[in-house]
Amino acid sequence: MKRARISRRVVGELRPHWWRVTLTLIVDLLSTPVILLTPIPLKIVIDSVLGDHPVPGFLSGFPLASSPNGVLWLAAILQVLVVVFAELQTMASYTLSTWTGERITLAFRARLFRHIQRLSILLHDRRGTADSVYRVQYDATAIADITTGCVLPVATSAVALVITLFVIAKLSWQLCLVALVIVPALYYFGSYYTKRMRPRYKAVKGIESDALHVVQEVLTSLRIVKAFGREELEQGRFFEESRRGAGARTKLAFAEGVFGLIVNATTALGSAAVLFIGAKQVESGALTLGQLVLVIAYLAELYAPLKTISGKVAVLQKSMASAERAFEVLDEAPEVPEKPNAVALVRARGKVEFRNVSFDYLERTWPRAPGVLDDVSFVVPAGTSLGISGRTGAGKTTLISLLVRFFDVESGAVLVDDTDVRDYRLADLRNQLAIVVQDPVLLSTSIAENIAYARPSADHREIVAAAQAADVDDFVRAMPDGYDTLVGERGMRLSGGERQRISLARAFLKDAPILILDEPTSSVDVRTEERIMAAMRRLMVGRTTLMIAHRLSTLEYCDARLHLDNGKLLAPGPVAVPPAVVASRIVTHPRAVDSGRQP
Repeated sequence: MKRARISRRVVGELRPHWWRVTLTLIVDLLSTPVILLTPIPLKIVIDSVLGDHPVPGFLSGFPLASSPNGVLWLAAILQVLVVVFAELQTMASYTLSTWTGERITLAFRARLFRHIQRLSILLHDRRGTADSVYRVQYDATAIADITTGCVLPVATSAVALVITLFVIAKLSWQLCLVALVIVPALYYFGSYYTKRMRPRYKAVKGIESDALHVVQEVLTSLRIVKAFGREELEQGRFFEESRRGAGARTKLAFAEGVFGLIVNATTALGSAAVLFIGAKQVESGALTLGQLVLVIAYLAELYAPLKTISGKVAVLQKSMASAERAFEVLDEAPEVPEKPNAVALVRARGKVEFRNVSFDYLERTWPRAPGVLDDVSFVVPAGTSLGISGRTGAGKTTLISLLVRFFDVESGAVLVDDTDVRDYRLADLRNQLAIVVQDPVLLSTSIAENIAYARPSADHREIVAAAQAADVDDFVRAMPDGYDTLVGERGMRLSGGERQRISLARAFLKDAPILILDEPTSSVDVRTEERIMAAMRRLMVGRTTLMIAHRLSTLEYCDARLHLDNGKLLAPGPVAVPPAVVASRIVTHPRAVDSGRQP
């Protein structure tokens, strides 16, 4: 991504914060009067107290200015006032910069997080969650770093540079020219550094993301790591990634140090030249000693902005690399875009239809081949329960993913109430679906909050009613904190059956017209399965239900059943389905049925 394009996008991100940035810049610019006033007391003492030059005009009206001792007092008071003003300006500038930077970061981080949630699941599988976490948490600060850490200091330094040059030129135009000799050299060094270092900063960001990925992967799989005794292996992986990062950062630090050395050596040469020529001018009477001291002091302040501008080059390159990574995420198009004129859907009747649907993961990522669908067609009338069987990789979960619009079909259409799901508002469509999966995921909050995740506006009475319907209430009330019990990360303080029943309570509370049950009892014992199945039967009443299961006994409560094999729709499995029920409830497209049989 070209630097000019990144710069334009950074400006675009700053537009909502223009008044904060402007206010911060105004306060930062107050540092320029501080720079000009700082050496004045010293000049007054040298020229008007130790020497015999008249006091500056702005002090001549004070009574104390009539004697050297009084002028000394005035210089001391002025010194205190300048220091106090400088500290107040520094405090205000730091506070405003922090406030502005945090607001910019918060807004950009929220936008980045919102967009990441809309990206496809396959993209997250390919990139890894750790990389997304790194970009949201660390790369998102780039806009604020560029603004408050680079642009504003450079702008302030540029103003201070121009004003200081003007003042020095008023005192001695010869010394001003000498001071400016080093500017082309600093510009050349800065340009060279920029060109060489930016790719290295981006590479370091990638290495740091890889190290974070190891940590995230191990902590989320800690039981497996411990069970196989692979702590040392994972420690080695983490150490190797971190070692690469440490080495890369060390090289960057050395490069930054070399750049700083070149800048400081160049400014030292300029200072030495000004000091030498200035001393000659004092000897010749062209300058007073106080004026020379003033020029030297201003020269230090002149080179300080030059050093600031040059030094910010490193910070800018690091921030630009982070901004580029963040914008790369924002440039990723959602897998399932919403149409501008999408249809609103308040509550569906529940009819579901797959019409000549084909889908293949291979076109999205490699080598994830299982899960293809080939010209699948069937209709599920509202209120019907459909069992879907098939071996692993046959495409069962892919059917559900297409209905929920985790992905979109390549050809054909998925319809709800005779309308293509791609025509609905995405949020409205998903509000019609309640999903219970094989491995239920709970948030690290309370049981009540996990149940209410389906409908955050629900009150406690509704949460308890849903829990009772899902056979959750008894074991929850037996806990010391009841519904306020924290479930731990991913719900790991609870058993698998308890987590599954809480996810069922969540589905009860949502009260959606279409229910999806994806292997809901495959990981629990027989007794727990019976309790879960009893709750599921209550949940299925009056809803269109699509139930996926390997155990055919789980599907015996469904009105009809379909069987998938290698993405094709075949006849029913071994469990017999009454033909009358099949004919009245399920209509399957003839081309998608093996040997012309109807399931």
